[in-house]
Amino acid sequence: MRKFVFVAVVAAMLVALVGCTTGAPPPPPGSPPQARPRTPTPVPANDEEALRQLIFAEGEAVVQQDIDRLQGIWASDGVVTDANRTPDNPSDDKTWKGWAALRDRYVNIVFPSNPAFAEHPNIRVNIAGDTATAVSDTKIGITTAKENDKWTFRKIDGKWKITSLTFGLAPQK
Repeated sequence: MRKFVFVAVVAAMLVALVGCTTGAPPPPPGSPPQARPRTPTPVPANDEEALRQLIFAEGEAVVQQDIDRLQGIWASDGVVTDANRTPDNPSDDKTWKGWAALRDRYVNIVFPSNPAFAEHPNIRVNIAGDTATAVSDTKIGITTAKENDKWTFRKIDGKWKITSLTFGLAPQK
């Protein structure tokens, strides 16, 4: 009888324990990382808001290492230029042209630095028809720089895309 009571108590405890769990069990060790949820992108009220959302989305995609999202916000002929903190000396700039080069830069240079955040505060936008420019500050990892980034945009098939980003414009002090 004692054996029966012991088995019944253990069975009841297991049922109670299983009933108390919440959600799915964690993935087994060595399995691929779970995708992080994206921040829902609200529908922009106007072009300026759409451009700001693109800049915010680029920073979020960098942190989440979401290359597909980055490809969706860049023009296929996009250009990234590192001004090397010497904005008046283009001879030391590093440039990546076209999506294949941009993808390589993100995957092999940006993502490995694993920034906890990549933000672009104080965005100033100028729109001229289907093209636009913006200048922003940079806050990425331990770096904070004023007026460090210059962005250009083009409306392609009715949707804004990033066409260029020049960063490292804040002179070295």
